Amino acid sequence: MAIQHYIKEIGRGARGAKALSRLEASDAMAQILDGRVSDYEIGAFCIAMRIKGETAEEMCGLWDAVHARIARFHSSAALPTVVLPSYNGARRLPTLTPLLALLLAREGLPVLVHGMQTEASRITAFAVFERLGLTVRDGAGAIAPSEVALVHTATLLPALAKLLAVRQIIGLRNPGHSIAKLLQPVEGPAVLLGSYTHPEYLPMLLATLAELQTHALLSRGLEGEVCADPRRSPQYDGFVAGQHQLLQARSSGTDSQVPGLPSERDADTTARYTEAVLAGQLPVPAALAQQVEHVLAIAQQTLPASQGLHHD
Repeated sequence: MAIQHYIKEIGRGARGAKALSRLEASDAMAQILDGRVSDYEIGAFCIAMRIKGETAEEMCGLWDAVHARIARFHSSAALPTVVLPSYNGARRLPTLTPLLALLLAREGLPVLVHGMQTEASRITAFAVFERLGLTVRDGAGAIAPSEVALVHTATLLPALAKLLAVRQIIGLRNPGHSIAKLLQPVEGPAVLLGSYTHPEYLPMLLATLAELQTHALLSRGLEGEVCADPRRSPQYDGFVAGQHQLLQARSSGTDSQVPGLPSERDADTTARYTEAVLAGQLPVPAALAQQVEHVLAIAQQTLPASQGLHHD
């Protein structure tokens, strides 16, 4: 068994399991992506890692393997490309990932949204984008300033999409889901929007983003999506070339009402709400406006000193 020795290390239970090194994690993921392991091994690896939990070093190794194989986009703009992973969709509230992507594009930034449906009961951001008239790319290519490019995971790396689909069989997320949300399939500078649902993941993600020396904005997302919960003001952690900065502390409390936010979460209703906000007929949720400003601040820091990021 090609990765049996790795499974033995990580599969000894919550207390007896040992973490893999970055090189070992990269090798295990490489073998999975290259189709050199059996379905039994993949299932065992996914469950063992789910029980043990990923370390920052393992995440970096998994990331190394995926990024060595993934298709990449590029942009003609000097501005960094903003990358929004979208793998959860709407569960109770409408997904605002399309609105966030279009607000960022309105500032002149090239935007890349990648993802796939991993839970059949949820409304995906891609379904909303479709109602807004945006089409999904069938391959990598250029992204223009102020453009939102959409791509499915299977186009970026079919083997990763296959790994994510294992969730439909065993009912649990796996390391592929963790890595998918950290991907930056872009040639040149990019700003990743990262998110987490449970606070216990924050230290691991902070360490991972620092080790990968990435440009990123990290916060708690909306039901697993990178868009902010419009009812709250979360903590925002920024990274420029891996250097961490606390951009905003979390504010307590929850807004009982967000002006214009629909109670329905279907794709058509969400698309109409998105259009109304972009047209100025409804206000931009304060949480999303903050998120856009933080992305712009990080993007500004990625540019050479002689260049500036100008926006209204």
